[in-house]
Amino acid sequence: MSPIRKGGLGKGLGALLGDIEEESIYGSSSSEEATNELLLADIDPNIDQPRKEFDDDALAALVESIKNHGVITPLIVTPKPDGRYLIIAGERRYRAAKAAGLVSVPVCVRDCTQVQIDELSLIENIQREDLNPIEVARAIKKLMDDYGYTQEQAAERIGKARPTVANLLRLIDLDESVQKLVSSGRLSAGHARCLAVVPLDAQYELAAKGCDDKMSVRDFEKFVKNALSPKKKSEAPQQSLELKDMVTRFQRTLGTKVSLLGNERKGRIFIDYYTSDDLNRIESMLAYLEANYKGERDGE
Repeated sequence: MSPIRKGGLGKGLGALLGDIEEESIYGSSSSEEATNELLLADIDPNIDQPRKEFDDDALAALVESIKNHGVITPLIVTPKPDGRYLIIAGERRYRAAKAAGLVSVPVCVRDCTQVQIDELSLIENIQREDLNPIEVARAIKKLMDDYGYTQEQAAERIGKARPTVANLLRLIDLDESVQKLVSSGRLSAGHARCLAVVPLDAQYELAAKGCDDKMSVRDFEKFVKNALSPKKKSEAPQQSLELKDMVTRFQRTLGTKVSLLGNERKGRIFIDYYTSDDLNRIESMLAYLEANYKGERDGE
């Protein structure tokens, strides 16, 4: 397999990270570097690593591959003061190796400062395209906050153009529900950026429309522009303060995004969920409310 281009990495980071090659479900070969074998029990995941979501199907495929071929690409780890080792790159391989029943894995041990650990964790995931846009944006923001980087400096450290970094950072200013759509892959980063000019409380409704209709980015940009035009705004039905307060209470009680279309006489209520756990939690709450209501009716 051909190596992923590492152009633009900050000074010294390329040497620390080594020649990262794209990882298939088999893992891939690493650079010519001395490796060690470490017990999985002596290795700790990095709780601050930028990647927060792992695709279950891809992980299952990697588990089967490791059962048949072992871990081909060594993990990159750094020593901890307590004698254990912290993962810099390779948490997916670490998880799959544990699931496959391995006791030890090959590793490359490197001495790194905390800033190098944070940068390398982000760079490794970006080069493998393992992160969704929201994860990348949050990781860049953390680098900037923790180490005082400007957008220009952050872009240079991770090998990205400054406009790319600026566009990514705009995503984490969007409404949380819209960010979840981007994280899940239902809404592209390009579509989401069109919503930057939209008030937070109106972003999700427009984003959902873009997801449902599968518009191109250009068409979605026109759709958002039309939705914000004075004519469209004047035609939109106005909701009373009581209805808005009701929606807020629904959201607080259910712990998720709730939208209401209509007025006091007629309309629709939308309750969003993002995972099966979300759906089960909401169902349990509604069942509890239904049981309480039935109990009150029976007691009358």
